[in-house]
Amino acid sequence: MKAYWCATQSQDPPYTHSHTRLANGSGLYEQMDDDQRDFLDLITNYNIEARYPEDKEELSRTLTDEFCRQMIDETKQLQQWIKDKL
Repeated sequence: MKAYWCATQSQDPPYTHSHTRLANGSGLYEQMDDDQRDFLDLITNYNIEARYPEDKEELSRTLTDEFCRQMIDETKQLQQWIKDKL
């Protein structure tokens, strides 16, 4: 997200861990389909929630092998889609 921002925007990206905010600010979010937006919102939530110790145990219960594999595959697809936009 930050690489896309830097390639398409004149100002520096904000200091944030919110993928959704970066996608919105760079104009990428509007180009995404609904599935991509939903996935981006999901991984943003996991990224932010994982930073808080009190949430880590609860978060880890949702991370099954199958779920993690799916997240990795979808992340790779989204990453390639963004690269293709550059």
